[in-house]
Amino acid sequence: MSWFRFSWQNFWFSFLALAFEGLPFVLVGSLISGFIAAFVPSRVITRLLPKNRLLATLVSGLLGLIFPVCECGVVPVVRRLLDKGLPLSCGLTYMLASPIVNPLVAISTYAAFRGQQPGLNTGIRLICGYLVAVIVGLAVSKLDPARLLGSRALPARSRRRTALSIAALPDTADGKEGATVVQRLIGAVQLASDDFIDTAIYFMIGAAVASVFNTAVDQRIILPLASSPVLSVAAMMVIAGILTLCSTSDAFIAATFTAFPLPARMAFLIFGPMFDFKLLFLYSALLKKRTVLALGIGLFFIVGLLCVALLPAIYANTGS
Repeated sequence: MSWFRFSWQNFWFSFLALAFEGLPFVLVGSLISGFIAAFVPSRVITRLLPKNRLLATLVSGLLGLIFPVCECGVVPVVRRLLDKGLPLSCGLTYMLASPIVNPLVAISTYAAFRGQQPGLNTGIRLICGYLVAVIVGLAVSKLDPARLLGSRALPARSRRRTALSIAALPDTADGKEGATVVQRLIGAVQLASDDFIDTAIYFMIGAAVASVFNTAVDQRIILPLASSPVLSVAAMMVIAGILTLCSTSDAFIAATFTAFPLPARMAFLIFGPMFDFKLLFLYSALLKKRTVLALGIGLFFIVGLLCVALLPAIYANTGS
């Protein structure tokens, strides 16, 4: 078939380039997430929030700058915070924003988009991710948390925290000793190693798909899709949902989809860390299934509208 011409040489060149660029960020992100889960008590986070509900929601979207946790590890953190009395609106805002609004993601996005206005694209990703998370948080603040939260309790302790299971080390938020320093150090390393294995697998799959797409597929067949502002954004969000990449490395994949316009690639980078296939299961351990479904649909339309209506004008004005 003329539209598909596969070459192992071209594939391996593209695949290995993506792997060597992205895997270090996956490793660092996993280590940070593991150590935060093991050593940072819930009270440290809750004390940073104002008493005012609106201000608390706005600040919650920025907590990832101090406590950067990727989407694979943020759910158990939020679960502990809700147990300590954190409003659901603040918890969801932090849960959605932290995988995007954090220093490591900013650095990886900048590195991935070098030569493609990296500063602008990094800024747009972080600002839009923050805005979407706050919008969801403010909307949830108007609803009854009892109607949204699931009744299934999370396990108190586990040795693994994978894409389909959640672990939480004993918390010290009440001032009680939950585990010794050595136990927490061992737990942090275990969580980090498990996260690295899980996210590295997803990243390698994504890198392979992107490499095949960019080296073997005739780009002309996707021009009707890529040239449509609406379809290109929707397609990239669907791809992000299927690939289930980690936010610390997904920019390296998004940057290779050069056939799609930058607003569509931003949709990939905003929607993916907030709602993908693995998060469908993770969120279900915290929220009711209908809430998870509503959240996914809401995020799809909010991110889509933002990237279709607003981002093209921004890129046009900046000459990108």
